[in-house]
Amino acid sequence: MPLLRKDHKALLVLEDGSVFEGFAFAGEGETLGEVVFNTGMTGYQEVITDPSYKGQIVTMTYPLVGNTGINHEDMESAGVHLEGFIVKEYQQNPSNWRMTQSLKSFLEDSGKIGLEGIDTRAVTRRLRLAGSMKGIISTKTKAVPELLEKVRAYPGLVGRDLVREVCCQKAYLWKKGAPSRRKISAKKPAKKLRVVALDCGVKYNILRLLEQNGCEVLVVPAYTAGSDILAYQPDGVLLSNGPGDPAALPYIVHAAREVIGKQPVFGICLGHQILGQAIGGTTEKLKFGHHGINQPVQNLETGRIEITSQNHGFVVVPESVENKASKTYTNLNDATSEGMKLPLMMSVQYHPEAAPGPRDTEYLFLQFIEMMREEKGKTK
Repeated sequence: MPLLRKDHKALLVLEDGSVFEGFAFAGEGETLGEVVFNTGMTGYQEVITDPSYKGQIVTMTYPLVGNTGINHEDMESAGVHLEGFIVKEYQQNPSNWRMTQSLKSFLEDSGKIGLEGIDTRAVTRRLRLAGSMKGIISTKTKAVPELLEKVRAYPGLVGRDLVREVCCQKAYLWKKGAPSRRKISAKKPAKKLRVVALDCGVKYNILRLLEQNGCEVLVVPAYTAGSDILAYQPDGVLLSNGPGDPAALPYIVHAAREVIGKQPVFGICLGHQILGQAIGGTTEKLKFGHHGINQPVQNLETGRIEITSQNHGFVVVPESVENKASKTYTNLNDATSEGMKLPLMMSVQYHPEAAPGPRDTEYLFLQFIEMMREEKGKTK
């Protein structure tokens, strides 16, 4: 049982007036965000370094968090992107042979607040019943009316472009499992497929898997125009995951329209939502989103059920893309859209790269590579 630091009391206040009192195990001050829950029993480091959580305060449903510390190998970006982190019990004595620092110090290095000692089951149930809500964590005051006023003034996620806050600002090569300073050559490698990844908040494991499967991976900022993407002479284009409302990203939708049909395109999570809009569809916000590593999805082409890693609060409206693309996957919990395809285009709402999560759908990277090889063979 962790030692709760009674001099570090903190409050979580939700926009409906719900109040939860706990203790700050990391950081101090105040932080605002949309409060969501994650059902994963493992992978907290991957969660807090996933750029898709920008703008959100994450509540972990698994009660004991922090026992394996933090290591360099499991980073999914260069730092922490979520706004706050809530756990039932923080484990202050981690043990792991790969550990380089504790979760507490890692959060504090990024200026983030970690909250423990509240009933995370009660928070999760409240969010499931009422939906994801705006919230605030504060160690500064116990004046609930003051905190509630701040929460209700917070703009939330709808209509906000958070992608520009997490994407890279300059194109770079992904080399040997990390961003490289190596100059990007105008000449494509003869024996490798060149993939241009549009960084909307890309997770590193997407880039790792592309490189491990023999691709040259070039990462470009999310605001890169379609013509500039094509100027790199890619064999394929990947539209990555990312945070926030896909309807607030018309510039990325426009770039996607310029690329679709010219080269193989693979969209993941936010990338799927972007492609849905690019072919004439619309998106909508889910009640409390899908955040975890146990979402059952059916492959409509094979009938197979696959367990997937997911992290999104918005989805493509299925009816809006009906007769515009083939539906390839569906979520068995709520029948939401999980994938679609067209000639030279494939996309999924979930995370086939896992990290964390099951690796059931990692084969999609091989399908993308085969699509690129076939298209490259036609042009020879």
